[in-house]
Order: sequence, then C-alpha cells, then structure tokens
Amino acid sequence: MKVKIISPQYFVLITVSLLAACTRPATTTEINTYNPSSTQHEQNANKTDTIPDNASEYPVLIIPLTGPITTSESEISGLAWYEEYLILLPQYPRRFGIGQEGAVFALPKEDLIAFLDGENPGPLTPIEIPFIAPGLEERIKGFEGFEAILFNGQKVYLTIEAKPAGMLGYLVSGTISPDMSEIKLNTAHLVEIKSQSEIPNMSDEALIIFGNRVISIHEANGLNVNPTPVANLFNLGLNPHKPLAFPNIEYRITDATSPDNLGRFWAINYYFPGDSKLRPRPDPLEELYGEGLTHSKYITVERLVEFQFGYEGIAFSGTPPIQLELIDDDNARNWEGIVRLDNRGFLIATDKFPETILGFVDISQ
Repeated sequence: MKVKIISPQYFVLITVSLLAACTRPATTTEINTYNPSSTQHEQNANKTDTIPDNASEYPVLIIPLTGPITTSESEISGLAWYEEYLILLPQYPRRFGIGQEGAVFALPKEDLIAFLDGENPGPLTPIEIPFIAPGLEERIKGFEGFEAILFNGQKVYLTIEAKPAGMLGYLVSGTISPDMSEIKLNTAHLVEIKSQSEIPNMSDEALIIFGNRVISIHEANGLNVNPTPVANLFNLGLNPHKPLAFPNIEYRITDATSPDNLGRFWAINYYFPGDSKLRPRPDPLEELYGEGLTHSKYITVERLVEFQFGYEGIAFSGTPPIQLELIDDDNARNWEGIVRLDNRGFLIATDKFPETILGFVDISQ
C-alpha cells in the first residue's frame, strides 16, 4: 500500500507502517534477528556483507569556515533558511556577540553556491546576528540550550531543552528584523513540551512548518524507548493542537528540512557507538534497504531519512535512506542541522563532535 499524498491545504495526516509505506523490497539475502541479550557490537559483527544497489553511500564535502563559529563552543544545533541566508544556530547564543544577549550566524546563499561552483575557495566567514532573549536562561530552570530553529516570513520559532528535574522542552517564537540586524524572542510566551522518552539530553530537536502549523519532533523514537511516538503540533501562535502520529525509528532524529509541496521532508538519523541509553533494536530500515560499504564496517549510523505527511500522521515516504560515507567509529560526526540546497543536495552541520563542520551532500548526480 502506498502513502496517499495530500497538500498543505488539507492538513490532516497519515501514519502507515514501515512495510506498507515503503515501495521497494529488501534485496539482501540475510535479515538479522533481534536478540535482546546481544550487544550492539555483537549485532554489528553478525551483519550481512551483501550490499544492495539502493545502499550506496554519499561523501560529505567539507565547506571551510573561519571566525568564532569554528570554535567548539559554537555547538551548532540547527540550520534554517531565512530568505537568501543560511542561519546557523549555536546551542548557547550567549557565548557570542559583544555587548548584547548573544548571536546566531548567517551565510549568504550566494557565497555557498560560489564555493560549491569553485568560484570561491573559502574559507567562508559567517555574519553575526544579535540574538535578544532577555532573561530567558534565568527563567528556565535547568536550561540546556536551543535545539532547533525555523523561519516563517519575519517570524522565528525555536525549541529549547531543559532539565529542571526530568527532561523538558519549550517552544518559543520571536521576530527577525528585515535587515537582519537582530533576532528578538518573545520570552514572555513559552510553551512547554513534555518529554516522550525521558532520556537525559534528549528533547524535541527538529522543527518544521507545514501549511499553517508548526511541528516539533522528539529526538528518540525507537521502539524500546518511545513505543508510540508523536510529532507535536501547534498553530502559528504557539497554541497546541492534537499531536500527529510519528513512526518508530531507531537512533536519533536531530533536525529536519522544510517539507516540499507534497509534504515530504528529510531528517538526520544518527547513532554513535556507546549511546546505550537509546537501547536500539535491529534497524528495520537497514533490514529493508541494506547498508553501504562503511556502514557495514562500523557501528556508527549517519544517514538522512525521508518522511511524508498523510491523512493520519507522518510516515516513512518509501524512499531509501541517504547513507553518508563514515570516517570510523572514533570520529562519528554528530550532525545536528540540515537544510535542502535547491535541487543540488543538503547542507548539514555538526555540533562540537568531532569538531564544528559544515558539509554538503551532493545528490544531483
């Protein structure tokens, strides 16, 4: 059964099971059996060496940067487009800026295109945008930084992570000035987002807008830690609506692209060795589509997964994941930000592990 597509004008959604939503059968000859007593290393050692055609991997082209954003303190936690500028969100904007609340960073799209076309060798220097959020960190107990950002015209939306006792998230909005001279948040209006998994350091880490609704997606949606995940739904004024069903997916969801006009969007799906708190089961996407060469060697998972809006929730689109070429398990790249770059591919960014990286994934060929 294929997912029936709808437009943003009819904003009601569908959840379909993984096998129902996917349109291509697995081409591997061996599927792992889940063994709750085995370790991730043992499961990795038992992986098949058969690599199907749809398990090819994509290299990440590093875009060199210079300036304060290159320090480990930047901890980039989200990417978004504002008009013709790529906005890079530090987890703690207060670490930057002079004589102000803090700063976020911006890169002109034309500079990025010039680098990719070989017209500018780099490095690229991001612009600092003053970030005004008076008293916000003091107001939120256990403040652990900003996790996601999106723009809707002059309006900006962000999620915040906190740990007052257990894990908690917040949604906040604000405005960006037309000349990008500042971003100012409405700190008097915070909307609480309860944790679905209660896992430390995990909250709603992806924000998208579809039609006239803002949607936040939790970081941990694996079957063992979040059996019935949902995507939280809000109107543009931050009033909550009934959540949307979201499919179980192993590992972490750390950011997502804007949906296209068919309601399809891509999200970062990441796993680093030793992240035992996720308690991952054998991965259905791996079993269905197989693994690329480096993914068959290492425990780390760095990939992009496409989802789709439908009548009852959000489902897998049926498109094979885009697997990124891995370095090794000692250099797992914690990708925390993603945007589409026209039809050329994706811009992605890490936090401080293993270092601040802005990369490009070319899918045009």
